Amino acid sequence: MHFPRLSPDMALFLDFDGTLAPIREEPDCVYLPPEGAEILLAVSARLEERLVILSGRDVRDLTRRVPQELWRAGGHGAQICAPGTAPSDVLKAAPPELVQRLQQIASPYPGVVMERKGEVLALHYRGAAEAGPQLEAQMSAAVAGFRGYSLQTGKMVIEARPDHADKGKSVAAFMRRREFSGRVPLMIGDDTTDEAAMQACLQAGGAAIKVGAGASVAPFRLDGPEDVWNWLREGLN
Repeated sequence: MHFPRLSPDMALFLDFDGTLAPIREEPDCVYLPPEGAEILLAVSARLEERLVILSGRDVRDLTRRVPQELWRAGGHGAQICAPGTAPSDVLKAAPPELVQRLQQIASPYPGVVMERKGEVLALHYRGAAEAGPQLEAQMSAAVAGFRGYSLQTGKMVIEARPDHADKGKSVAAFMRRREFSGRVPLMIGDDTTDEAAMQACLQAGGAAIKVGAGASVAPFRLDGPEDVWNWLREGLN
């Protein structure tokens, strides 16, 4: 089995945090590297705009960090922006009762930050790593009371998300679009939140690349974001 290379018949799905940029303690401090936007636009042109940035970030936040000329799928794929379009200023929100409950869960833990991403709510606990198990147990109990919501864990983050906010479902939906018809999907991601998208690509006859350490369904692996950029550069040559 040969390591995938960028090819004109590909539909490429790229995670953002941990894949295109290193994860940082402050999510607001994460940006593309110099020339990153230029490389992504060149890859998108090579693939005839079949490149999607597929992220757990709010699509408004994601749009501030990647070129607007790309497909952007925020909120784990629940919020879609086509190339050249701006995201709506207002996104569908999570139930107020769930917001309040998660605020109550987070408040006793210094270093735990709650992030609202439209319908998706996240508790980041990088500043209080020891609190992870307690937070997960409390959030699991809270989410159980909200139909259509489930818990998703990632790297130092626990999210309450609606069932349609799923990267695997997002990949499948993109591949049903006329513009993506006949393309071979490839997902590159680093976190457990990317595994469903990788599985969707594999089931569609495509491929998946895991970035960094950890168990994965992906048959291929890159060590970190710099290796992802090198892979993209090589594909353009």
